[in-house]
Amino acid sequence: MKKIKYLMENEEESIRLEVKTNPEAVKEQASWCGMRPGLRVLDAGCGPGKTTSILHEMIQPGGSIVGVDFSEERINYAREHYGGKSGIDFYVYDLRDSLDDLGQFDIIWVRFVLEYYRAGSHDIVRNLKTCLKPGGYLCLLDLDHNCLNHYELPPGMEELLPELMARLDEKYNFDTYAGRKLYSYLYDNRYEDINVHLMPHHLIYGKVKDGDAFNWIKKVEVAAVKIGDIFSGYPGGYEAFFADFKNFFYDTRRFTYTSLILCMGMRPLSG
Repeated sequence: MKKIKYLMENEEESIRLEVKTNPEAVKEQASWCGMRPGLRVLDAGCGPGKTTSILHEMIQPGGSIVGVDFSEERINYAREHYGGKSGIDFYVYDLRDSLDDLGQFDIIWVRFVLEYYRAGSHDIVRNLKTCLKPGGYLCLLDLDHNCLNHYELPPGMEELLPELMARLDEKYNFDTYAGRKLYSYLYDNRYEDINVHLMPHHLIYGKVKDGDAFNWIKKVEVAAVKIGDIFSGYPGGYEAFFADFKNFFYDTRRFTYTSLILCMGMRPLSG
């Protein structure tokens, strides 16, 4: 199968994912998804394992969790920082391949993964169904209108940002609008008892937190430089755009938000 061209690949990606993961937010989202003691859970696209570790705590006593990711670097990080405990394991898997040898799970958790598979998300959702127990729940969580909700951007940046995201969607299989598609994925795959919830993920105003600043600036630094030709019409080029974005983001007048959509559906007891 064709190797994944991951948009955010860089030597600090495990650190970025670690820093941006808010344990309290994960617990709130997982509680809505029905995470509780005693369950067997698959964290599909687990990254560096921090979220897997949080979920592991929530399913104790008696629960177990498996974290899988296509990146050997991220799985090695996860094993080093969060492995070695009873009931938690990490493996390298591509979600587009069969995962049947992992057995079946009560809950499959897919958080901030499908946004990196614009052309393949539906296939991944269909593929995961085979390792979900009948009566078990698939939980899909992703952002919508990603990176585009800011006020008040300088006019040149406001004009360029949608074009930048569209180019990333096209060139790196990213999906700026992943969140709004999750319900249809569950519906089309004949899940039952589908529930949908909407909440803010990024809600940034006033003084920015260090973790949010690191995450957003690293995203711009890594993603934007991969399509550097798009800045040819921006006064001062990429360097000026990057400086302007940092100035905007550290301005306490700035307002930024991103919507998080949560969808969960039950695999039918028959079929």
